[in-house]
Amino acid sequence: MSQAFQLCILRLSAIGDVCHAVAMVTRIRQHRPDIKITWIIGKIEHQLLRGMLGVDFIVYDKKAGKKAKQEVRQALAGRTFDAMFVMQVALRANLLSTVVKAKRRIGFDWKRSKEGHWWFTNERIEAQKYAHVLEGFMGFADKLGIPKDPDPQWDMPLDKTDWEWAQKQTAALGKYAVISPAASKAERNWTVQGYVAVAQNLIEKGYKVVLCGGPGPVDFEISVKILQTPNIIALNLVGQTSLKQMLAVLADAALVLAPDTGPAHMATTMGTPVVGLYAHSNFRRTGPYLSQGLVASVYDVQIKSQKGKNWAHLPWGIRAKGKDLMTYLLVLTVLKKVDQALSELDTE
Repeated sequence: MSQAFQLCILRLSAIGDVCHAVAMVTRIRQHRPDIKITWIIGKIEHQLLRGMLGVDFIVYDKKAGKKAKQEVRQALAGRTFDAMFVMQVALRANLLSTVVKAKRRIGFDWKRSKEGHWWFTNERIEAQKYAHVLEGFMGFADKLGIPKDPDPQWDMPLDKTDWEWAQKQTAALGKYAVISPAASKAERNWTVQGYVAVAQNLIEKGYKVVLCGGPGPVDFEISVKILQTPNIIALNLVGQTSLKQMLAVLADAALVLAPDTGPAHMATTMGTPVVGLYAHSNFRRTGPYLSQGLVASVYDVQIKSQKGKNWAHLPWGIRAKGKDLMTYLLVLTVLKKVDQALSELDTE
């Protein structure tokens, strides 16, 4: 009896990126359930994916320093993988990959390799032009010859208790939309006045508005400012949920409004429409994958202003710089995308 094919995936962070990676893992599991998958993942990200069927996780806590690397080494002692996906180009991840023994060490193509990434791999995925991050990750599955699917699918692990908790919180709301206003960097966040205007518009359309976010100071600061306008937020869940509980709340929302942040991609995994708000990064590369047509963006204008060229004639993934770029995103522009998202829901 032949031994199962052993695959190790190294993708530590961040929330949005691991959501993209789940689509690739789901594709592998659907077509090749015989492949045994071990995923080395960050501590926070594991809180979202814990319990995913068919995947063994090894948790890496970057705050533990050298001890974290040693713990991964010990967890893998005596194991040799048939293939390893080195799916993160950051130096920390590249160095961590050295504790993994694998016959094939598959990394990104030359153009996407950074921080010495190529030194830690012996194979590369195919180069792709204008590829979304999710499509780039799919290149790893291509390398193993996994059949392609017309559309990505996500096998996100949610327990009955997560669903029950979310439904208990939102039961009295009826139809609701979620605003997740905070990205990890404050410069990516839209204006408080903008969020308030959209919330008021949603209320006029018959939707309750739920505020979601993590426990960090950026989330807290912007949510407090939004809540200063009375009677627009029906339920404030900022810092009050686990990642799985938040995922369940996002799943049942009519739509999600968010900047370039993890909850936008979490919502995408559950099929919830996302009105993404972008200025610094090209949404074609990092935006909510299933809602590209709903993105409100000033990136194209800003990058051309800064670089003197259209985005298509610049290195893929180049970012626009500036702390006030999101202020150029007009409320009217965002409201048009919200109307579009709701009208598409009505036609389903």
